[in-house]
Amino acid sequence: QEKLTVMTYNIHHGEGIDTVFDLDRIGDLIKDNDVDLAGFQEVDKGIKRSKNIDTPKRIGEYTEMYSAFEKNAEIMGGDYGNAILSKYKILKTANHHFTMPNGGEQRGLLQTLISVAGDTILFMNTHLNHIGTDDERMLNLSEIEEVLKNYKGLPFILVGDFNANPDNKMHQAMSENFIDIWKYLNADKEGYTFPSDKPDRRIDYIYISKEGLKRFKPISIKVLKSEASDHLPLIAEFEITTE
Repeated sequence: QEKLTVMTYNIHHGEGIDTVFDLDRIGDLIKDNDVDLAGFQEVDKGIKRSKNIDTPKRIGEYTEMYSAFEKNAEIMGGDYGNAILSKYKILKTANHHFTMPNGGEQRGLLQTLISVAGDTILFMNTHLNHIGTDDERMLNLSEIEEVLKNYKGLPFILVGDFNANPDNKMHQAMSENFIDIWKYLNADKEGYTFPSDKPDRRIDYIYISKEGLKRFKPISIKVLKSEASDHLPLIAEFEITTE
C-alpha cells in the first residue's frame, strides 16, 4: 500500500530555539521521516539574517525535492513567505494574499497542484495573522473557500500555522467542510506545537477535504521534537487508497 507523508512546519527563517541558524537540520527532519509533502512558513529568500540563502531551493536540493515559494512581504532587502517542498513534480503554483483588516505582516495562501499516484491533488500552505481577530480569521476562511472554487472536485490537503487554538471560531466553522487530522485520529491528545521548548498550545494543523478522505486515509499524526525552530513540526501519514 502506497503512503503519503505530509509535514507542516513554521521554520522561523531557519533559526532554532537555541538561536543557531541551520537549514540542514530542517532537511534532516524531512529525510529522517521520509516526508513526501512539506509546507513551511516564515521562509526567507535572499535575506541577510539567513545568509542571503534561497531557503526553499537550498532545502529542496538537500532533500532532493521540488520546491515552490511565494513571497508575502519584502523584509530586510529580501523576500519572506511560504514554501512547499514535494517529492512529486509540482505542476502549478499560485498565491493569494489575504485581506488584513487588523494590519500586521501580509499573509498568504500558497497553492500547488501536484501529481500523486496518478491523481492531481491540491496542496496548500498558509500562515495566518497572530494579531488577527475572530472577524479577520472568518474573513480569511471565506477567502480560502473562494480560492477552492478554482479547484472544484480536486482532493486537497491544507497545512499551516493558523495562530489559533482548536476552539477558535474559525476552526469550529472549518469542521463543516475540512477534516482536522489531529482531531480525526487523536482527539484525546493535546498536539501542542508551540513554543518548541515548552509547548502549551496547538496552532499548527493538517487539514484534508472530505472528498480527499476517500483517497487519502489518515493513519497517524504526531508532533516531532526538534530545536530547529520556535515551533515543532507536525507530521501526518496517509494511506493512498485506489478506487
